[in-house]
Formats: sequence, C-alpha cells, structure tokens
Amino acid sequence: MRIANTFLSGVKLITPSVFEDSRGYFMESYSFAKLSQHGIEIIFIQDNHSLSVEPFVIRGMHYQLEPFAQSKLIRATSGEIYDVVVDIRQDSPTFGKWEAFVLSAANKHQLFIPSGFAHGFCTLAPNTEVQYKVDVPYSPQHDRGIAWNDPALAIDWPTSNPILSEKDGKHPVLAEAEINFEYKG
Repeated sequence: MRIANTFLSGVKLITPSVFEDSRGYFMESYSFAKLSQHGIEIIFIQDNHSLSVEPFVIRGMHYQLEPFAQSKLIRATSGEIYDVVVDIRQDSPTFGKWEAFVLSAANKHQLFIPSGFAHGFCTLAPNTEVQYKVDVPYSPQHDRGIAWNDPALAIDWPTSNPILSEKDGKHPVLAEAEINFEYKG
C-alpha cells in the first residue's frame, strides 16, 4: 500500500497493493495498522455505498458541521469518478482551494479526506458505485453543502450540465455557507 500526501494538507491518495493472476486479483482494501503508520488513526464506524446509474451525476459538495464532522475513506468499486475535495478550514493556507482525483474500479485508488473539507464527485461512467467509510454518524441537523458550481472556487468539473439531486442543486456558495472548522496546522 502506497500513501501519498496531496496539495491539501491531510488529504491522502492511497494506492493499494494488488496481486493479480489469471483468476483475477486480491487486494487489502483497508488496514488500520498500515494507515496508522501514515498518521491516519481514524476509527471508522460506518460504511456507505452509492450507485449512480448515469454518467455525469454530481453528488456534493457535502460536509457536516462540528461536532459531527466526518473523515472519509472513499473508493469507486464499479465505474469511475472525478472526486473533488475543497478545504473549508478557516485560517488554513489553502482555504477555498480544491483538488481533484480520478478514482476507479480499474485503478483501485482510494482517497482519505479528514474533517474540515467539503467533498463531492462526478460519475464518469454508467452504473458507478462508490463505497466510503466514515468515522462519525450522519446527523441531519449538521448536514451542510456548498454549490458544486461556485464561481469563486472554479472547480474544473468534467461536465457543465450535471445530473443533481434537488438538495445538491440548492447549496450556497462557500462565501455564504455555514462552516465551523479551525485549521490546526
């Protein structure tokens, strides 16, 4: 398993070791011991699984306020996604900056996102399945989001006409969003 730092402090791109032969492959998709060697000592309490039937479905940009802020470990188990992370930690040197990653069933990459970031993804293939672990339960009262197309963020999405849920189509821009994350250096 290789774990690489990214431009956004705390976000890590994980490439599992995959052992392939004529039968298929085997990989260890999660190891607390290996992740903790790289400073990821999160105890995940829940697994979530989404299916997006059509390409160019955008889910996001989601986060939960403290004290229910979630860290996530994300992977695409079928299809492919353009995964986007936005730093929403106040006083962070990268506040309002974003980074994108392609996660797919083929490349088997995973993304660790600590709390303090908004997260969303755009499906790039039909019947895309995304699975992710979280360390804090869902709290409807703390659930928030920012607009996928916030002009101040200028996220370079692979579509300008996504399929959105009604909820995701109504998120405010970052400048008007409620956030309560502090940058801890």
